[in-house]
Amino acid sequence: MIFEDFLSAHLIVLLSVFAIAVIMGAVVNKSNFCTMGAVSDLVNIGDSSRIRAWFFAMAVAIIGVVIFEFTGIASVDSTLPPYRGSNFAWLEYCLGGFLFGIGMTLGSGCGNKALIRIGGGNIKSIFLFFTISICAYFMINPFPGSDNTLYSLLFYPWSSPASISLSTQQDLGSVISGISGSDTQSTRTILGLILAVALLWFIFKSTEFRRSFDNKLGGLTVGLAVLGVWFVTSSMVTINVDNETFSWSEYASAESWDMMEDDANARPRDTAVQSFTFINPIGQATRYAIKGFDNTYLTAGLVSVLGVILGSFIWAIISKSFRIEWFVDFKDFATHITGGILMGTGGVLALGCTIGQGVTGVSTLSMGSILALISIIFGSALTMKIQYYKLLHEEEATFVKALGSSLVDLKLLPEKMRSLENL
Repeated sequence: MIFEDFLSAHLIVLLSVFAIAVIMGAVVNKSNFCTMGAVSDLVNIGDSSRIRAWFFAMAVAIIGVVIFEFTGIASVDSTLPPYRGSNFAWLEYCLGGFLFGIGMTLGSGCGNKALIRIGGGNIKSIFLFFTISICAYFMINPFPGSDNTLYSLLFYPWSSPASISLSTQQDLGSVISGISGSDTQSTRTILGLILAVALLWFIFKSTEFRRSFDNKLGGLTVGLAVLGVWFVTSSMVTINVDNETFSWSEYASAESWDMMEDDANARPRDTAVQSFTFINPIGQATRYAIKGFDNTYLTAGLVSVLGVILGSFIWAIISKSFRIEWFVDFKDFATHITGGILMGTGGVLALGCTIGQGVTGVSTLSMGSILALISIIFGSALTMKIQYYKLLHEEEATFVKALGSSLVDLKLLPEKMRSLENL
């Protein structure tokens, strides 16, 4: 689509992202697609069906990005957040992912699941949403009357120096082609197809998964939704100004806007090639409120958050599953708030969540996304194991004993270091 002004193009992009998010929210609610649930099923009962659905979403997104870039339909080289950026902040990916994994377990689900539950009537998830939003906002925005952010106070002095500045972008294709001297795009295509085929083989070798309509529907929909937003924010619209054509993200850049528009303050924020991620956009809800609901701060990320909630609500009404849920007790409240704090800080530090890094980021073959994904799964699995031992051995299960036995279960410590029995 070709437009003669940016604001019209921007509106179409936002509406398109919103529509995709509504569909995703409804299907995720219907199919019970849940990344924390996927880890829980695997850790607690040995059921891999939902983690295969998650991997299916990854495989679909990887194949789509390979096709987009091979055919020239779209490029995910320069994105928001910078998945392929040359600054390989390995420590922040690992630590942020680990904190996020703990947080999503304490909060009964990841950022996406919180939105799904809000749409289904869960009041607990509204509190979780606001906690995530405030923490995520102040991770990258200074406190009132200060130049300090949560990131600068808690992490930057010791985590940033560990980052590695690469000579190439950090996706596997760029790194390997930089070492071997091969063509970057060809290497990306080959690696992407190999990884996608390997994932599909693992996914569909399970008879149980093949028989599950909901798991296939959930994984396919999330993967296609990620691809849909990649396309919408990169290639769907162009702006023609004085017979010169700009992409949506090019024309939205500060430099272009300052040169071509009368009011630089009216430039919409965070207009870039991007796809679904939920922690920073949930933080954008706080920014939107602080800025007096100024529509220049209404971003693709924020409308995706609203779209998922609406889609989930629609399905909850259609299926008659909408019901109000409240905290069981103060401990339940405190646990969810702690989970929200860890998700808000960890999700921003890791540059994404189980969808943002685990599907969107992985589709770019980013090494940081893969590290963050592994760390999220590990943080969540370890927390679940500790909770299990604390529940099973109430009187004797100190944190240290529960941690040690959990690490034994996860094959990270030898059996002789077990101090609590796994019944």
